[in-house]
Amino acid sequence: MVGKEKLRSVMERLEPAGHGFYYPDGDQDAFWRIVRTTSDYADFVSEIRREGERLSATPIPELTYALFTLFEKQGSRLEYERVYFERRRRLNTFVLLSLLESERDELRSGLHEIIWAVCNEYTWCLPAHLQGRKVRGAIDLFAAETGFALSEIAVLLGQRLPARLRDRMAEEVEQRLFRPFLENGPFGWETAKHNWSAVCAGSIGAAALLMLDPSDRLTAVISKALDSMAYFLDGFGDDGACTEGIGYWNYGFGFFVYFADLLKRRTGGAIDLFRLEKVRSIALFQQKCYLNGDAVVNFSDSPLRVPVQLGLTHYLAGLYPEDMDVPPSSLRAAYTEDHCSRWAPAFRNLIWYDAGKRETAWRAADYYLPDAEWIVSRHHSEYGRFGFAAKGGHNDEPHNHNDIGQFILLAGGTPFITDLGAGEYTAEYFGPGRYDFDCNGSQGHTVPILDGRLQAAGRDSAARILEASLGKDEVRFKLEFGSAYRLGHLASAVRQFVWRKAELPSLELTDEFKFTSVPERIVERLATAVPPEPGEGCILLRGEDGYAVKIVCDRDELEPVFTSRTFTDHFGRETPWYTIDFSLRRKALFNRIALRFDTVVLTASPSSSPSSSPSSESR
Repeated sequence: MVGKEKLRSVMERLEPAGHGFYYPDGDQDAFWRIVRTTSDYADFVSEIRREGERLSATPIPELTYALFTLFEKQGSRLEYERVYFERRRRLNTFVLLSLLESERDELRSGLHEIIWAVCNEYTWCLPAHLQGRKVRGAIDLFAAETGFALSEIAVLLGQRLPARLRDRMAEEVEQRLFRPFLENGPFGWETAKHNWSAVCAGSIGAAALLMLDPSDRLTAVISKALDSMAYFLDGFGDDGACTEGIGYWNYGFGFFVYFADLLKRRTGGAIDLFRLEKVRSIALFQQKCYLNGDAVVNFSDSPLRVPVQLGLTHYLAGLYPEDMDVPPSSLRAAYTEDHCSRWAPAFRNLIWYDAGKRETAWRAADYYLPDAEWIVSRHHSEYGRFGFAAKGGHNDEPHNHNDIGQFILLAGGTPFITDLGAGEYTAEYFGPGRYDFDCNGSQGHTVPILDGRLQAAGRDSAARILEASLGKDEVRFKLEFGSAYRLGHLASAVRQFVWRKAELPSLELTDEFKFTSVPERIVERLATAVPPEPGEGCILLRGEDGYAVKIVCDRDELEPVFTSRTFTDHFGRETPWYTIDFSLRRKALFNRIALRFDTVVLTASPSSSPSSSPSSESR
């Protein structure tokens, strides 16, 4: 990525680290005065102040031994992590309030105490990431993030912090990040081709750029960080798609950007990773995976709705002004949105926010991402906004689900055919039983079940794309995915989508299965968050915002069964979902199944706003 000789030469003549990196003209006080007094930042400020009031009324929560050992005893993560992340929220909030309202002496005590408490933590790692490893010298995502946060806070607050506290912060970052990184490695994440390499190495590299003077030691840290960043980028194809989903794009690529920005600034632009074509391509992924508003293509461990990190978006739009779409501020992620309370994005959502950016709703567009094998379509008409996405890929992707052939169908704000997204992270969720969870196994996806066989995990379960065409009036996507089923008598399985972009669009799904001996059972499974209703010649999915989808099939050929189910979502909540299983009545060596999904608007006319109290039905 950067030659060793060039790096050594550049690192000998660095810009001094300081808070001038972050602010126009280097004037920190002027920037925070603007934030405090102008309407552009009013929502940001009120959110931070409300959190400050809430946190000031409570003591710092303790990370107890009982909480720490809970994961080891029963595999549960949420209990410890809720307290850990609440402490990080407290750290972020008191720092931001100190920058916003530096004259408030009463903030100082709370700020000093939470910094001291974080420095006193037994480990900055999460118990789930230790798994038998020695605590001393371990570095995980959150240990690296914490060291980055303390380093940046020390630079930003400078002499406002007592010297003893600044020394303690520097000592802890040295002992918990720099020394283990240089002396205890290599860590497994150093060569990971997913978010871990970017977050861990990027955080350590950023902390070094902020804390260390020019030296062989600083050069060694940055050299190792750059090596890891090369592995991170290698995890992407040229299409820039993040197969882990937009949440992990925000996370992994976000930390890549934070590090690359500080590296560019401290080297006076001599090392600029943003010039790489693949980085530009990855930056553009965000606008390719939103279907409408905050509803995303949520394959893999991604939530359905992801508000936009506007600071990151505005920064990237400044780098790639001709290419980046800037969504409206109404999609902005609130200060409290990040349940992990990460410092780096919280801070940059303020300093990188640009109220002057020209904003627009996601435009109608079609995309094919050939490396990820995703097809995505946003369609607009006088009846509203609609979305369709489908995937090929393979079943050994980062945060993998067994989901080749999965698709999503959206009308207005309702995903009628949906992806469950991420479940609650536990020991078993990332263990041998991963695919027993409905959200991960193919039983929880809109894919076939053949002779009772679900899709198998592994790189050998892979799609072969037969057609991917983006036309003005229709999108076509066709793939062969028989390898996913590990059935000796299955000769081929071909799935075809035809997405017709009419005023009220429709999707045709056709599956063709060839066997060498007649199968006993073929089931087409649909997954939806909308309760299915039997209709006249169809099955009706009725959304809450006036849209509906009619599922039309040959009832002489297919027998539908509805089942109500629940799964535990990422936040530990029991969440309802439904399956519609179409069983093929007559099986043969060659079997063809066709379903049509017709969008309807339950309103009087296209000029009316969609309503859940229909007066008539338009098709």
